[in-house]
Formats: sequence, C-alpha cells, structure tokens
Amino acid sequence: MDLADRLVSAVSAGDADTVRTCLEQGAVADTLGPDGLPLLCTAVARFDHLTAQVLVDGGADQDRKLPDGGTPMLRAVDTGSPMLVSSMLEDDPRLRRPEASQRQLLDLARRWHETGVVEELRRRTGVTEPAVKREVDDPHQGDVIDEFSLGGHTVRDGHGAILTHLEWAFGIFPPLDVVMARALPRATMGDSNWFTAAYYLGLRRGPLDGSDLAALRQHPDPTHRLFLAQVIWHRNFNAGLGHSPHTAHDLDFLASWVQEEPDGQVIAAVLDVYTGRDHPEQQAIGLHCIGHPDSAVRSEAVFCLDREQAATVLLDLVHDPAPEVRAAVAQKLPLWSAPDKQLEPTVRDALLKLIRDESLWVRRCAARSLSGYDDRSAPVLDAFLALLDEDDADMRLEAAWALSLRNHPRTKEAYERVGPLDVFSEHDHRTSGLWRYRANNRSDQV
Repeated sequence: MDLADRLVSAVSAGDADTVRTCLEQGAVADTLGPDGLPLLCTAVARFDHLTAQVLVDGGADQDRKLPDGGTPMLRAVDTGSPMLVSSMLEDDPRLRRPEASQRQLLDLARRWHETGVVEELRRRTGVTEPAVKREVDDPHQGDVIDEFSLGGHTVRDGHGAILTHLEWAFGIFPPLDVVMARALPRATMGDSNWFTAAYYLGLRRGPLDGSDLAALRQHPDPTHRLFLAQVIWHRNFNAGLGHSPHTAHDLDFLASWVQEEPDGQVIAAVLDVYTGRDHPEQQAIGLHCIGHPDSAVRSEAVFCLDREQAATVLLDLVHDPAPEVRAAVAQKLPLWSAPDKQLEPTVRDALLKLIRDESLWVRRCAARSLSGYDDRSAPVLDAFLALLDEDDADMRLEAAWALSLRNHPRTKEAYERVGPLDVFSEHDHRTSGLWRYRANNRSDQV
C-alpha cells in the first residue's frame, strides 16, 4: 500500500495517529478520497474532530471549494459539532479569514440555530417523519450534545455553541441575553451549548458590580441564577481568582449571594466557585450550609470548613447518608495531616471506615487520600490488600500503587492483579509503581 492509500485508509478508519505519521512521511493532507472529495470531508462526515485537526495542522485547506459550492469548513458547521468546528478553525481566524468568509460561517450557524435542527433537516431533505434522537457523550469533549437523524442525514444540536464560538473568534461580542438565550433551553451544565455560552461569557473582562451579569442574581428563575454561577466559575478559572483586577471582588459577591440564595442547586454551584478560597466568611458559610437538606450543598460546604475549628463536624459527616458528602469528607480529611505525611489517628480511622464504604466513589476517594500518606500500620496495609479483590480496575491500581509506595513485598502480585486498563489509565502515573518497587529492591533480584 502506497503512502496515499495508507492515508486514505487511516482517515476512513479514524486513526488519527497513523494519519499524523503519514503526513510526517510526506503524504498530502488534501489527498482526495474514493468519493473524489478531500479527505478532510471524510473526517467531517464522521464527526471525527481528532483526525480533522491532524489534517488541518498538516496543511489541509478548510476553505477549499467543493463541487457543490461549499467548503469543508461549511460542512463542519452543518454537522452541528462544536468540537469539530473548533478543531478546524485556524489560529487568529479574525486576522487570517476574510470578512466574507466569516459572515458566511456565522450566517450558516445562525440559520441552523434559529430554525432548529429538526426543522432545518426537514427543509433540506423534504422528509416529514419524526427524527431519531440520541445523546452523544464524547469523552474527548467533556460535555454532551443531542444528535438527530432524518432522511439519511445526521446533525448534532450544537449550532448555538458554534455561533458563540465563531463570534468570539471573530471579535464579535453580542449582548448577554443573546448569548444566554442559546444556553437556557438546555438547562443542564453538561450540555455543549450551555458550557460554551458560560465559558465565553466568563472570558469577558470587567467588574461584576453593576453589570448585567450580576443582575441575574436577582432573577426569579433559578436556571438564570445557575447560569450566572457557571459564568463566574469560568471567569475565575480563566482569570485566576485574586490575580486579576476584574475578579478581585468576586469572592465578596459570592459570599453575599450564597447566604441569601433559596435554591439548593444554585447554592451548590455558587459554593463550587467559592470553596477552597481565602475569604474571612468562609468558615461561617460552611457551618451554615453543612446542615442543608440538599446533599449537593453539604458536599460543597465540606471544603469551606476549617480543619481546626470544625474537626468534630467533619468527622461526624463520615456517617452522612449521601455518598457525595462522604466522598467530599474523604478528600478533605487528609488535609489535616502533618508535614511528615503521617496521618492523625482520628483521620486514619475515618478513612479506614470510608475505604470500606458501600459506594465505589467514596471508596475511591478514601483510597486515594490514604495512599498518599506514609502510614504503614497493619490496618492500613490490610485495607489496601483487601482492595485487590475489588471488581473495579482503578481501585486495584490504586491499591497496587499504595503498596509500592510502602515497598510492600506483595507489590508485584498486586500489579499482576490490576488487569487490563482503559485508554486513560494506561498512561496513569500509578502504573510506574512496579518499576519503582523493582528499582528499590534490585539487590533482592540478584
């Protein structure tokens, strides 16, 4: 198989690594596929943003004119996949892309968004039967999106997100209510349209006080207030809280808001931004919220509590009926440990209880917390050895890692019992524990 054929085969299979290798060996990124179209169109049709980005980085022309008058970039907008569009959009698009091309992309995304995916599909296909809907959760993307199929065409419902992304890339800043309207119908933080709207509004600079954004705090619909919390989360994550003039007073805003907010879901979202920061009211707010009936609020409030002043409260939460609260406690407790990485007895006993919790998530948090501290007592070692019988491979890996850190003689056996790992865990730092153990015991191998 020659280089061009290998490239065609790799793109058709969605093998981005092989595509990159072919391009490095001299394959042409704009090679035509069996359908006579550039291979970038093949990646677009497959919603394959990883391969599309490799092709674009390798020189594929996103704006190459196609027989139907379109371009690969316009086809990407048609798919409704925000990740695909962002992967193909070049650096500095405002400077590199002609204004006419910018308007064409914006108009196309806006038409899909305003018409609606199903209605636009019906207009294009002439099919009136109900569309087939499914939810797509792309692990590389980190959020979810609805996908509709009708008349042999499949399109994702991300044109609102695409429009917001393109506007930012081209230096266009619509009013808050325009951007927000693209997110609110979804009313879920995992949706791509919601995420994108909150993310780009969070990139805008300026103080909260007196802004249209801050006014959402008084909106009667909790969905609007929840959206405001998400915008502030992105705003501070990107700016670095306390290190940017336009976010300097955000903590005061959040502290005031959380004490008057009536909705539990919104309180939890506000605390998610507020917790773990250095603010004088944090301990009082944590104690106020720790008894809230909403478990999401209690789990966030855990991270507001001071390790000295709230020891009894935190240790009592080991028995909280909600697993997310117990998981939060498992993550918070080790922060009390001494500089020599020795755990206080009460903390160790609490973690040993949580490591046997009925919830896998709680056990994971407790195991990760306990493994990072140099406690080699018999109860701790027995707890990690017991984890080798867990059904979950990640838990077995955590146990093997913990045993390697303690130079335990059963480390080799522990790693043998880990078994196959998923694509993310294969590159996990914990897989190096066996090498570390062998390096520390070379004399024993001779």
